[in-house]
Amino acid sequence: MVRPHVRTGGRLRPTRPEVRLESLVLAATGPADGLRLDHRRVLALAQGVRGGLAVADIAAVLQLPPSTVLILVCDLMDGGHLSTPVNAREDQPEINILREVLRGLQAKV
Repeated sequence: MVRPHVRTGGRLRPTRPEVRLESLVLAATGPADGLRLDHRRVLALAQGVRGGLAVADIAAVLQLPPSTVLILVCDLMDGGHLSTPVNAREDQPEINILREVLRGLQAKV
């Protein structure tokens, strides 16, 4: 049994506070040279899934503490090995535009 702080290199917090247990991650392409065993395990799991995998699911499959997996995932994201899907909220139109469109559609009916 390896202690969680050994797996994370002694770190207690992830480098990306926006990454949470429900966050989806996608495997990026590129070499995985020089990665530690736990990082390679996370990356291999993410590479085997299309459409993304939740951090909590990675923790469950690898039977590692979720807090440890968060740190490992952030390490891989910092190295360019993992990414997250684009947040749909950033691309949404303003609510005023949607209301105008709705009024226009209702007027046509």
